[in-house]
Amino acid sequence: MHISLKNKTALVGGSTGGIGKGIALQLAASGASVTLMARDQNKLQTVLAQLPREKGQEHGYLVVDFDDHADFKRRIAHFFETHRVSILVNNTQGPAAGNTLEKGTQHYQEAFDLLFKNVVLTTELALQQMQKDRWGRIINVASVSVKEPLSYLALSNTIRAAVVTWAKSLATDVGPYGITVNSILTGYFDTDRIAQLNAAKAKQMKVPEEAVQREMEAKVPLGRMGQPGEYGYLAAFLASDQAAYLTGTQIPLDGGLLRSL
Repeated sequence: MHISLKNKTALVGGSTGGIGKGIALQLAASGASVTLMARDQNKLQTVLAQLPREKGQEHGYLVVDFDDHADFKRRIAHFFETHRVSILVNNTQGPAAGNTLEKGTQHYQEAFDLLFKNVVLTTELALQQMQKDRWGRIINVASVSVKEPLSYLALSNTIRAAVVTWAKSLATDVGPYGITVNSILTGYFDTDRIAQLNAAKAKQMKVPEEAVQREMEAKVPLGRMGQPGEYGYLAAFLASDQAAYLTGTQIPLDGGLLRSL
């Protein structure tokens, strides 16, 4: 099967590293023109230079701060005044780790702005053109923790679950326009985010970081963490015409980590 995203335009959040970068690289390799979106301009320019252009793509980047919703709202609205997006990848950095006893209402409000309000706003703006075109792909980067919560990620567990249920409802409403909405439930991937979480956990447990990683990998039936490029393969398929009949799903990409159905 050959996936071609030629003449498609993609906006990929959190795309200066990890999963977001893996997605951006694969969408570009499949022919899409990609706009990278993150807060570090230097990193954005570095990744921009790495995006394939063999199919005549025109790539770009957008500097935003997902932690500042008011400013994000202004910048993303300005972007959509002059750009159309046919493939939207909703992805931001995760909120701070911690259990329910360590987090208060203000923490949940901040996580809601970061993980939910930013996603809904960006999607609303992208949908305006998608509905006119009667074609669109919305891909949400979520987590396996919406199915099996992780005790040290209370904020992420809670708000990402809201994103997934919102996406399921949205898929029903936009289906008649030829727009699909799918969420990927992320397992353990070799990213800076995982490294940071492992470092914090190792410090708390007073064990080496390598021991934390080995324990994590042992829980995965395939015996390893995923690579960002592998994430990109699934995202490219979901963005393609071949996935036109696949919508409203929550797809675990976790090497078999989830024990539940």
